[in-house]
Amino acid sequence: MASKVADLLYWRNVAKTGLVFTGLVVGLASLFQLSAISVLSNLGLGIMFFTLPMRLFYKTMDLARLNDGTHPFQSYLDEDSTLTDEDTVRVVEKIVLLIATLITELKRLFFIDCIVDSLKFIVLLYLLSYVGIQTTGLTLVISGVICAFSLPLAYKLQRARIDKIIKAVKSLVNKTTEIVELIVSLAKSPPPPAPAPTPAPTPKLKLKAK
Repeated sequence: MASKVADLLYWRNVAKTGLVFTGLVVGLASLFQLSAISVLSNLGLGIMFFTLPMRLFYKTMDLARLNDGTHPFQSYLDEDSTLTDEDTVRVVEKIVLLIATLITELKRLFFIDCIVDSLKFIVLLYLLSYVGIQTTGLTLVISGVICAFSLPLAYKLQRARIDKIIKAVKSLVNKTTEIVELIVSLAKSPPPPAPAPTPAPTPKLKLKAK
C-alpha cells in the first residue's frame, strides 16, 4: 500500500497520478458548492456511466465473436485488496499506538512538561487561529492535496538545493532554541542554599568525687 502511494506522489505513472490528482482536486473543490453526499453520488454515477457502456460494448463484441471475451476491467477485479488477520491486527495496533502517542504528547504540552516545547505549541496554536480566520478547513485540505502531489516531485528535481535550505533552517531553529533555553534557565530562581549541618553536641564527662 505504501509503495502504491509513493508511486502516486512521485508521479511514476503520469497518467494514473494525473487522474487521481485531478479527481481529488475537482471533488474537493465541488464541496464548496455541493454537499459531500451529492459529490460522492455524482462521482459514483460518473464512474458507472463509463464502466457500464464499456462492459456492454465488450459483451456485445464477445457475442458477435469479434473478441476473445476478455473483461475490460479484469485487471482491477484481480487486484487483492483484502486484509489478512495479521494485517488487520498490525493496522489496528498502529492506529492505537498513534492515538496513545498523540494523547501523551498533548498532555505534555498542555500541562507544561517542557517550557520550550509548550511555547512552541502556543505559537503554533496562534498561527492556526490566524489561518482559521483567513481561510476554511476545506481550503486547507485542497492545499494539502496539492502540496502532497507537488512537493515530493519538486524535492526529487531540486534535491541538493532544498537540502541546503533545510539545513540552514534547522541551524536557525537550533540557535533560536538554544537562546530560548538559555533565557529560561537564567529566569529560573536559583535553589536556596542547603542549611549547614548542625555540629553534634560534645559529651560532658562527669568527674567522680573522691
